Amino acid sequence: MGVRPPSSGDDENPDSIEFGIAAVDAHLKDAALSFPATKDDIRAELGHEHIPYDVHGNDVALGEILDDVPTDRFDSRQELLNELHEPFEEYRRNRSGSVVSQFRSLLPF
Repeated sequence: MGVRPPSSGDDENPDSIEFGIAAVDAHLKDAALSFPATKDDIRAELGHEHIPYDVHGNDVALGEILDDVPTDRFDSRQELLNELHEPFEEYRRNRSGSVVSQFRSLLPF
């Protein structure tokens, strides 16, 4: 998942804000982790990494999200991301704050 941040006219801002599985994918690309991998392998390499779960920058440790994934072994990076999608969505729904905050996250500005 990713959302464009508000533009301030400064060209040094990122093109998008990564959160959820998009942010996990970015961490995986930089990690020394190979697949197939187990939950323990992922925790050892990235479990301490805090991953934003919404556009406001609220984050959670990847190790905590892994607790909600029923699978213990992942044959590919894509399989891991697929398994993480629903736990991240659930986490975001349950912790993203007020209705106003949720509505604002849907707006492009």
